[in-house]
Amino acid sequence: MTQIDQQNQALQEGADTPEQFFREIEIQFLIHELKDPIAIIETGLRTLLEKQEKFGPLSSKQQNTLKRTLRNSKKARSMLNNLLEIGRSESGCFICSHFEPAKTVYQALKDSLEIMTGPLSEELGKFEAEKDAVELLSRNGITLEFSARAQNAEIFQDEIKFRQITGNLFKNALHHRRSQVKIMMDVEDENLIVAVSDDGQGVEPEHQDMIFKRYAQVKECSIVPRKGHGLGLAGALILARCLGGDIKLDSRPGQGATFRLALPVKMESE
Repeated sequence: MTQIDQQNQALQEGADTPEQFFREIEIQFLIHELKDPIAIIETGLRTLLEKQEKFGPLSSKQQNTLKRTLRNSKKARSMLNNLLEIGRSESGCFICSHFEPAKTVYQALKDSLEIMTGPLSEELGKFEAEKDAVELLSRNGITLEFSARAQNAEIFQDEIKFRQITGNLFKNALHHRRSQVKIMMDVEDENLIVAVSDDGQGVEPEHQDMIFKRYAQVKECSIVPRKGHGLGLAGALILARCLGGDIKLDSRPGQGATFRLALPVKMESE
């Protein structure tokens, strides 16, 4: 049975009606087909920015407009990848391998910065040494604290899904921070722990369950609401639980939020 057949079987088993099943198939097909045009848009934008000697010079305003458009096309691609990985996870499709989570987390952070913050990402790309890059991040309010156990750890998990989980947590923190984001990683009792904190407005207790629901947004809140597409955190939680882990939220109004991912260092397979 192919991966597509497995996904279709899982969708059919989970659907209440044939109409719902075919609707889910249409959505998955649409998500998959949208990847190619978005990739073409990204390639075109990069070409105009990186090959000005061939296509002509750009003014500073034109460059800024193209860079902003490129960042948003990357956001769209990231959302599509999240939806596809959620579908694969719910269909039981995993590709596990041994990898070093410290390196994957660092790369996921770089990818998130490229989407969320243009100038900082460009400056970060100038550093080849990770130590110099970490110092630059610290000067910009982004702190990395990895224990010796986590820094040297190797885990057996689905690296693509792990990268998307952490990427979603990073983008959420970068979006809602006032000025600080703190990323901590450790290994506790055969679990990898990744805690992502921001110093934003926080989430009121009655809204904390809602932000983990797909397509749900906090609309009414006495503090600044954590608005979005209702996909990032929900998708991260679904992926984490499919990998045998979980995500917990610790937040108080006006005092920021900490999302704590716990993931087994070795995914048990049937």
